[in-house]
Order: sequence, then C-alpha cells, then structure tokens
Amino acid sequence: PCPPRRGPRAGGAMDLAYVCEWEKKPKSNHCPSIPLVCAWSCRNLIAFTTDLKNEEEKDLTHMVHIIDTEHPWDVYSVNSGHTEVITCLEWDQSGSRLLSADADGHIKCWSMTDHLANSWENTVGSMVEGDPVVALSWLHNGVKLALHVEKSGASNFGEKFSRVKFSPSLTLFGGKPMEGWIAVTISGLVTVSLLKPNGQVLTSTESLCRLRCRVALADVAFTGGGNIVVATSDGSSTSPVQFYKVCVSVVNEKCKIDTEILPSLFMRCTTDPARKDKYPAITHLKFLARDMSEQVLLCASNQNSSIVECWSLRKEGLPVNNIFQQISPVVGDKQPMILKWRILSATNDLDRVSAVALPKLPISLTNTDLKVANDTKFFPGLGLALAFHDGSVHIVHRLSLQMMAVFYGSSSQRPVDEQTIKRQRTAGPLVHFKAMQLSWTSLALAGIDSHGKLSMLRISPSMGHVLDMNMSLRHLLFLLEYCMVTGYDWWDILLHVQPNMVQNLVEKLHEEYMRQNAALQQVLSTRIVAMKASLCKLSSSTIARVCDYHAKLFLIAISCTLKSLLRPHFLNTPDKSPGDRLTEICSKITDIDIDKVMINLKTEEFVLEMTTLQSLQQLIQWVGDFVLYLLASLPNQGSPVRPGHSFLRDGASLGMFRELMVVIRIWGLLKPSCLPVYTATSDTQDSMSLLFRLLTKLWLCCREENHITEPDDTLIDECCLLPSQLLIPNIDWLPINDGIISKLQNKQLVRLQFGKAPGLVGHTVSSQFDAFVRAPGQPKIDHLRRLHLGAYPTEECKSCTRCGCVTMLKSPNKVTAVKQWEQRWIKNCLCGGLWRRMPLSYS
Repeated sequence: PCPPRRGPRAGGAMDLAYVCEWEKKPKSNHCPSIPLVCAWSCRNLIAFTTDLKNEEEKDLTHMVHIIDTEHPWDVYSVNSGHTEVITCLEWDQSGSRLLSADADGHIKCWSMTDHLANSWENTVGSMVEGDPVVALSWLHNGVKLALHVEKSGASNFGEKFSRVKFSPSLTLFGGKPMEGWIAVTISGLVTVSLLKPNGQVLTSTESLCRLRCRVALADVAFTGGGNIVVATSDGSSTSPVQFYKVCVSVVNEKCKIDTEILPSLFMRCTTDPARKDKYPAITHLKFLARDMSEQVLLCASNQNSSIVECWSLRKEGLPVNNIFQQISPVVGDKQPMILKWRILSATNDLDRVSAVALPKLPISLTNTDLKVANDTKFFPGLGLALAFHDGSVHIVHRLSLQMMAVFYGSSSQRPVDEQTIKRQRTAGPLVHFKAMQLSWTSLALAGIDSHGKLSMLRISPSMGHVLDMNMSLRHLLFLLEYCMVTGYDWWDILLHVQPNMVQNLVEKLHEEYMRQNAALQQVLSTRIVAMKASLCKLSSSTIARVCDYHAKLFLIAISCTLKSLLRPHFLNTPDKSPGDRLTEICSKITDIDIDKVMINLKTEEFVLEMTTLQSLQQLIQWVGDFVLYLLASLPNQGSPVRPGHSFLRDGASLGMFRELMVVIRIWGLLKPSCLPVYTATSDTQDSMSLLFRLLTKLWLCCREENHITEPDDTLIDECCLLPSQLLIPNIDWLPINDGIISKLQNKQLVRLQFGKAPGLVGHTVSSQFDAFVRAPGQPKIDHLRRLHLGAYPTEECKSCTRCGCVTMLKSPNKVTAVKQWEQRWIKNCLCGGLWRRMPLSYS
C-alpha cells in the first residue's frame, strides 16, 4: 500500500521551473476546455487545448496551442476547426506531426509547414460522423529501444540501450512500416486510417465486438507480434474492464480490421466488501506504456477520493484433474496455459485524482522485476505522476505504486489554522492540473491547470533522496547518452545541470563517446558536439566554448559538402573516393608548402563548373577567415578563455582546415574569384601559402591527441606578425540565445505570459561576452549561407530554437551545389534544433 502522502522523505523532489499564463483580455478569454488534453513530443514540443471564449458573440472556438519548452511564451495558436470539444492529442514518433480528435468523431492530422515549429497546417484526416473519439494512437513503427538501468555503468552503448524485436502494426512491401492511426469511439467502434505513400488515406471502421456497448474510457497498446490491444470501460466500476485484440491488414487496396475478445477484469475495490460501493466510477484507464499491453493502470473515484490499482496479464498453467493426467500425462511444456489478469499493487484511499501522466522511457519491467525496480528506485523513468484535486502531484512507482516524490501546489499546503480552512472553503474550487504529461526522460512534468495556465515542474533525478554528486551525474549522463542514441531533444535534462556540473559532464560524455566503435562515433559525431555546446551554455566559465562547438559543427558540414562535390576521373575506379583520398594524402604528407601537397593529388578530380565554384565563395571565405583568426589568436592563448581557443589544441579540426585549404588552392587555379579575399599590406605576398605554412606547423603540434606539444617560439613569433601582414577579420559568432534555460538555474520560479517575450537581456552572461549580443541597428548575417542581410532584413528568416542560428527562409540560390548545402539543414539546424519563423524586423 501507498505510504501517507505527506511523508517528509519525499519533499524537495519536484519544484516549479516556470509558469506561463494567458493575458486577460476584455472581449475574449482562453478558458480550459472540458476535457482538457495535452501531449509532449520527443522534440520537446508541447501541444495543449483551450477554448477561446468570445464575450460579444458568446461562442467558443476550440484552439490547439503548440509551444517549444525553451520559448514557452512564443505560442503558436491555431483555430482547430473542430466543431466539438477536442478529446485527444497525439504526437507521432518523430515529433513532427500531431493528431487531434473531437467529440464529433473528426480526426485531423497536423504537419509542420516548411519544417517550422511555429507554423502548422491540417493536411489529412478521417471521421466517424457524430461518434465522439475516446482513445487515439499512431500505429507502431516497429522501433523499440530498451533501457538497461542496471547497466548504466557499462562502457558500450549496445549494452545500455538495446533494440528490441518488435513488429510494426502494419508493413508495406519490403517490410517498411505503414503509417496511420487507430481510434476508439464512444459507441464501441474502432477506426483505422492508413497513410498511403501517394498521400491518400485508407480508412476502415469495425465494431470491437458483436454486442456494442458504451465506451466511456479506452486506451491503445501494441504487442511485439504486430497486434493492437484495446482496453475499454463503460465508466462504472461494477462493470468489467474489457480487452480486445485488433489486427489490421490491407486486402485488395482496402483496410481490413479483425477483432478478438481477450480476458477481462473487475477492479479489486469493487470486490472488497469494505469498499464495494465506495468508488462507483472508473475515471482513468491507461496502459503503462504504448508497447506494454500486459500492464494496465486503473483509477476509481467518488466525489472526494480515489483509489489506484496496477494490473498485469500473466500466462498461467491450467490445473488438470488427476484422472485426466493418468489418461493423458502432461509432457514437458504441453501443460494447458491460460491468460489471466492479476493485481500487482493498489494504493490506500487518496484524494480525488484529476490527471495521470505516464513515463515514456522504455525501461523494460516485467512482473518479476519488482525487487529490481525497488533497488533502482531513484531512477526517474520508473515513476508515473498522479495529480489531485487539492493541487498536489505525486510520483509513484509504476509497478508497486509506492511514493517516490511529491509536489504541493500553492493551494495544497496544509492549513495552519481554522481561519485558513474557512477561507479555503469559501474561495471556491482549488486550482489543480486537469491534464499532465511527463517529458521523454521523465525529468520534467508539464501540467495545464483549471485556469488554462501551463506549469513546468522539474523532477529531481534522485527523486528527492540525497545521492552523492557522482550518482546524480551518472543519471544525467545516462539520459544524455540515451538522447544521443535516439536523436531525441535533451532540453529537459539541461533543467538539472548546475554551472559546477558542466565541465564534469562534458568530459564524461566525451570519455563515453570515445569508448564506442568507429562506426557509431561517426554516426554520433555531430550530435555530441551539439550536446556539448548546449551544456557549455549553462556556465559563464565555459560559454566561450559554445562558439567553438558551433564553429566545429559548421566546419564538419562544410568539409562534408565540399568533399562530396569531388568526382573520380574514371567512373569505375574501385579505389577510395576523392574525399577519402584527400584526407589520407593530407595526413601523410606533412609538408608546409601547399603546392607540394597539391602535386600529390589527381587535380582532374577537382574540376567543377565555374558557376558552382563562384557560388561557394561565401563558404570558402569563412574557411579562410577562420584560419587567419585562429593563427592570429595563437600568441595570446594564455589570456582568459576566448572563442576559438579550443581549436588551437584540436588536431582533427586543424587537419580538416588544412584539407580544405588544399581544395580551395586547386579551385583557385580554375576560378581565381572563388578564393578567399584578404586585405594584405604587400601586393606580392601569397597569403594562402603563408597561412597554410603556419597552420601545418600548428597542426603538427597536436595531430596526435595523446602527444600534444606546445608551439615553438618561431611559430608564435610568425603569428605575432600576422596582424601587420593581413587585416584580421571579425568573426561573426552566433548571438547568445534568448531561451529560458539559463534563467532557471537559480531555482527561482519564473513567471511568463503567452505571446509576450520576457526581458532576458543582461542575464547570467558575463560582460566579457557582450560582444556576442547584437545591438539593434547592427548589420545581421545569415549564419549558414554567410550572407549579410543588412541592419533591417527584408527577407523572411527562421531561427533555431536551441542555438539561435539565423538563416533566410527561402533560398536565393539556384546552383545545385548550394542547394545541396542548404538541404543539410532544411529540417533541422546544424545543432539538431528545430526552426521557428521570425518576424521580418527581428532585432
């Protein structure tokens, strides 16, 4: 049974990070819809509903709002077009499409327009006319990753995270999963819609069983064999909770649905004589996870209190009478088996539950894992959240239902005297969460309350227990690695990173990454750089390295793009690609003369059209400028940490710059106007040769990671002379991002308003980095095309939700090579963040 709710040991495990509310307007107000629903995507986008009440016309508009957790005030609100209240919201597995369903049986699929997080359109949909939808889910795509918490100290990612054999709900030719959704209606119908590759929608509707009955609550889960399990209840605790197996197939270009009845169950509280009529209504019915159809959570309530039960489906042997055993003895595993629901755990009487949020972390727990689960009870993904009508929120273990953490809302504090009790009674209904969602790492919880206000809660990785710093860091590191492997956004992990943890986390993350095999390292190479950048942003001592990491992402992208333009002279050459050969030759030939390195290459592989070469000039110029800036900053490397500092010891990056300079030198022979432009004091000086010579000397000092040597005095003296030979360019670093995360580190509650950006200028960034913050009226730049946009850009732009990178929305180029460069970041920024549309006159 659940211990008393106000136990002291659970305190401090959850705290409010920020709240965001609607501005009160005289003629129209956002009011919470009934029911209110919300959904949290793996990209850390939150969708929720409100009704917009127009006082003059006295009508309601059913709105869907989408926010990015880093910029919660920048809300994208859309009139859903639903004529009845929205009952369900569901994100797909990629976090880029959203389903909404209403009480009139209409289902709409929303997609990003131009891959922008604040621009959505309704593309396709389906309907069951006049039949309210009570449960909704995307079909399973067959991808399931298991987290092994007990192996979080293992060195290999393959041991910590393993791919589970799981069949998609429906497959196309060749085994590709077919996309679509399944919904359950109030009259007992199940409807499936399939998205064909040509954009058409195949829809089919079938009754769950022959005898149709009212379905007040339902949920959908998936089995490893590709089947779908639907759980339904008519809302009465005296009625059984029914389960059905649903199989979907495509026959003659039509969707076919087959259903089968599975074992049902009665809630334990209805069979207990002491509680028989105490909880008349089932108010919540949830599978513990979308891909765990064997475990279900049930909540029964009355006007004032609730009880929660966790059930598990088990395969049990059927007892056989001795007479039949003598006639036909049971051999081996041939004993007849039966599926039976057994109760795992139940709570004591609780306050009335208003909302339930389930964890999304795929920690594989079976019925026999209760002991193991208790041993690792400090891990956040093991808990589910219950919100109560008194404003409090509890995290309880998802199998044992034991208390793990508690949060008391402002209205749920225990009254200290009789006067307070009287005041509370006369104040009307208490503010409480009507809908809740846990983030994908279970380190944050979003709740929408009865006033339509959004609250973001931090959930401690240690669940409020005192763990040493190493254990807390290990939890965060393990979840960062999980996000790195899955490609999910890690914003909710950053909520828990304090400035004194940044250096340690970055180092440990790098150590774990270096233990992986070369192929996996290559796949994750850009993701780990983006992760390090977002961590370094959280401490004033490491903030300059953020610029270095973004420059490294840019360098990797340029290197890949320029190398991909090289073509072998003979098409059937079995040798390595020209790009690989370039890397190999440049690493072998350590000559400081660029022309001697160039002689060893097959220059015919570098021949490109003149228009292509000219269109790449801006990217080539960035390479030339950055090399010059780095070399000029070498003499004062002992000064306080400044942007570019980490490159001076990074042999791999310096090697990349060296390769690119060789490529640029060859292209300059074909088209001199594509070369980087330098302002030199002497007309006869060969700037490219000079920079290549100095760059090679610096590269030789740190080409081997384990044997880095200090640059000699001659090299430093030569670099000291650079400012007198060439004009050192100003590097246009990314501006400091305007997100919320750096405002949350002092654990003070931040109050925000939808549609109104807070004044974040002058926050925790030290004065030495004021140069990164652009003043209004300064020229602005397209960070990815390296084009100047002017002080007041006339072109529509988009910015990254994570790093603040700005680029034009529409491409001004028609050259194939530049389009290839632009395709690298059409869906996401180079750091992996989503794009959002910016107003024309951004500052």
